[in-house]
Amino acid sequence: MTTFDPAAEPYEDSRRLTGCNVYFAGTGAALEAAPGLAFDDATLVRWRDNIAAARRALGWSDGEIVARRHRSGVSLAFTAPLDCLYAATEVNEWAWWSALLPAAGESGSVGSALPPPLQGEGRCGDGVPAGQGGVQPASVRGDHHPHPNPPLEGEGFTARDGFSARLHAPGHAAVWDTDSALRTLRALAAAEASPALVALQAAAAAHGLPCLPDDDEVSIGAGAGSRTWPVEALPDPASIDWPALHAIPTALVTGSNGKTTTVRLLAAMARAQGWHTAHSCTDGVFVDGQALESGDYSGPTGARTALRQRQAQAAVLETARGGMLRRGLALCHANVAVVTNVSADHFGEYGVHDLDDLAAVKLTVARAIGDDGLLVLNGDDAVLRRQAEVQACPIGWFTQDFDAPLPAAHRAEGGATCGVRNGRLLLSQGSVEHDLGAIDAMPLTLGGRAGYNVANAAGAALAASALGLPAPVIAETLARFGSDHDDNPGRLQHWRFGTLDVYVDYAHNPDGLQGLLRAVGADRRGGRLALILGHAGNREDAALREVAATAAGFAPELVVLKDIGGYERGRASGDIARIMREVLGEAGIANDAIEIRLDEVEAARRPLQWACDGDLVVLPVHELGARAKVVALLDTLRASGWRPGMPLPQDQDTSQ
Repeated sequence: MTTFDPAAEPYEDSRRLTGCNVYFAGTGAALEAAPGLAFDDATLVRWRDNIAAARRALGWSDGEIVARRHRSGVSLAFTAPLDCLYAATEVNEWAWWSALLPAAGESGSVGSALPPPLQGEGRCGDGVPAGQGGVQPASVRGDHHPHPNPPLEGEGFTARDGFSARLHAPGHAAVWDTDSALRTLRALAAAEASPALVALQAAAAAHGLPCLPDDDEVSIGAGAGSRTWPVEALPDPASIDWPALHAIPTALVTGSNGKTTTVRLLAAMARAQGWHTAHSCTDGVFVDGQALESGDYSGPTGARTALRQRQAQAAVLETARGGMLRRGLALCHANVAVVTNVSADHFGEYGVHDLDDLAAVKLTVARAIGDDGLLVLNGDDAVLRRQAEVQACPIGWFTQDFDAPLPAAHRAEGGATCGVRNGRLLLSQGSVEHDLGAIDAMPLTLGGRAGYNVANAAGAALAASALGLPAPVIAETLARFGSDHDDNPGRLQHWRFGTLDVYVDYAHNPDGLQGLLRAVGADRRGGRLALILGHAGNREDAALREVAATAAGFAPELVVLKDIGGYERGRASGDIARIMREVLGEAGIANDAIEIRLDEVEAARRPLQWACDGDLVVLPVHELGARAKVVALLDTLRASGWRPGMPLPQDQDTSQ
């Protein structure tokens, strides 16, 4: 029997899907049921029936409808027209809420009488004229924008008989009255519809070109072959100079760890070929290594920004889990897609509860790979090996062992592989093998000790070959990338002060942190170890505890716990430090070896004040502004000849 508290929305997130996504290859809408909400199969049938009824009423074509049950509830998604995605979120919310109400009424949790609209309100949906711009959903969760005319407190719109005030706001579908709801939804869809956008997208598809719409602009083509128009002034397809538009070689890169490094390495390879190259990542959007935007641009916005750069002849796009779940892919056709690995992280969000769930999200990038492309997967990852069996596109494997059974069998069938044999990185394309050089001579690998960067190098090399880059260009890039301090900022950056070693990195989950600490010698050190530790607030407590336990396994003599500014995501300041401190103490780390400096820059300064010659300091710094300050400090110390035990320069932004 379905029960729920109708005073609260029965979903925690409702959003547009603006591109190919984990549910289907197209646009649509998705919502996540409120955690702990009880529902039965009959509820899901009613939701499906409601979606079908709304599609008929709105004149939308039939398409996929997905109800994915998971540990915390259900994800509900369906395909919808490109130009009506805000309306589609309203359809989904109404369909779910309405599906829950019949059984709720039967159970008595709401009451047998459903409240009608208040006197004088009008029926929800009446009086919303077609063509009225800016009519958008009211919920502030997920994707939504506030309704332009929200109810005012004291006007009689407060929750009544258990119903949220939102249900009584003009312009929202009445969950208790299907006819009224469908009138509302028709008006919302008519207000949002853009026949010009639909025509432009269809014309681009007919010419085999990418179409990249957002709320402000629409692009056709990519890079040097692109053109962009404001949404208010879309052209007639007949007026477009189609021969002037084209795609450019494009790679997507996703995974749990190593995404940004792989993106930067692959972009460096493309630049070495002489291509003007745009790339997007967690640090921003860049053209030929020069920043255009700063911040986390690892989602669709970053991809579109990179692909719209008119000078770009190639693009490498970091494609993070969050962007794929919230919006889908910005680009639904690429030449190559890389999945670096899958490790425990972000569990509990969007119905992702285990590694297989997470891998399915990462493998959304496979939807962008056609018969002429390549999906590049880590053959040392058991989850990816298993899920590769259901992929229809061509696959290339990279591994630490070139002669392991998987890559050997793949090569025997003509497949592409890359891996290590006798300390050298080998690339196989068809029947041709290329020696890309000695692993320990590649700066990125720290003399071969950074095994995760060996994997990143192999994945990038295989992707580069799929983009058409020749083996000598790939080898030359691997031989130098990482030797310049600015090649890979914030990832395994190293400073040496006398015999003190200091590393700055982005390690943010247990696998990443363990790989980093092993790579820098924390498991075989002669001196003491200090590190800083923190996390974003949108991780489950178990994930935070596992990160702290990983750090404790290396027996550090000093751990400084921090917040990550701007990434608290619902947690109070200091909550994460409290959880991690508890774990460290349980693991035997002495109380006086644990300090809390919540400001990330101040946290990074503390181990430098503490360190002596022969020590190892590891600084996982995550917020971009904080990292810039820490790197500037370390550069200043190096330039001034600073040595352990000497005072640090005064920092104006944090207390000492």
